[in-house]
Amino acid sequence: MEMLGPRVWASVKQGLSRGLSRNVKGWASGDGRKMDITGIYPPVTTPFTATAEVDYGKLEENLYKMGTIPFRGFVVQGSTGEFPFLTSRERLEVVSRVRQVIPKDKLLLAGSGCESTQATVEMTVSMAQVGADAAMVVTPCYFRGRMNSAALIHHYTKVADLSPIPVVLYSVPANTGLDLPVDAVVKLSQHPNIVGMKDSGGDVTRIGLIVHKTSKQDFQVLAGSAGFLMASYALGAVGGVCALANVLGAQVCQLERLCLTGQWEAAQKLQHRLIEPNAAVTRRFGIPGLKKTMDWFGYYGGPCRAPLQELSPVEEEALRLDFSSNGWL
Repeated sequence: MEMLGPRVWASVKQGLSRGLSRNVKGWASGDGRKMDITGIYPPVTTPFTATAEVDYGKLEENLYKMGTIPFRGFVVQGSTGEFPFLTSRERLEVVSRVRQVIPKDKLLLAGSGCESTQATVEMTVSMAQVGADAAMVVTPCYFRGRMNSAALIHHYTKVADLSPIPVVLYSVPANTGLDLPVDAVVKLSQHPNIVGMKDSGGDVTRIGLIVHKTSKQDFQVLAGSAGFLMASYALGAVGGVCALANVLGAQVCQLERLCLTGQWEAAQKLQHRLIEPNAAVTRRFGIPGLKKTMDWFGYYGGPCRAPLQELSPVEEEALRLDFSSNGWL
């Protein structure tokens, strides 16, 4: 990925010299509280044209259609946004366009993770400049054999120290082959500019342990998938970043309400109906499956960017069955 160069790096240093990072909304407020990230967020997809260009018009159309759903905000440039396939300029332009379209009271969490610490800092500062409210930073993983707790604590601490907006840790082992260790999360939860974590691993005992171990900190945990959202709420999570919310957003928000109001029997029934569709658009068929489903539900899914390929007819039929057998199609 292209580097943003010395201009952005200079702005980091300039901002720090002015004390910027301790005076903007990224750092603890006057009452000592960090940003509240409770709620449901769809990790929005990046629409492409038939010639693999980012389709900003379709992106805006999707966001307008999602505007009636009671989301807390939107995640842009998460895994679902195909961020590894975008250039730095595209990543920033997508965030900028989303910020212009969504209401000001909706939080915008932008994926700013890169493989190196310096590149991540540069991208995070740039994301803040184009309107992100918080940065969601995925674990660097190319040298995963050396990404132990010490390396990851150092990485996230540097990013959080230099970021003018709050940082949300992001662990997605299905894509990175790397779980952010619990001891590292506990240490990082003490940083005044690290507000929480999105955990997509699906191990609810781990989520419960993280909630328990960070309970003395102002630190919030978001479930990284709709398939274990109810269990995560029961163990102390405060929301979710759920790919399924791109197509069944109202239903995912309904599950949130049922959990928050203690209607656990109704929540269980709804959760059961969401498990298979969620697995279909995440682990089973991934982003091509999610985009195909978006086309069925009145959004624009469209093609993925290569090397991701379209579903085969057999896969598409299996995907349709996962939704229809649970009453969604």
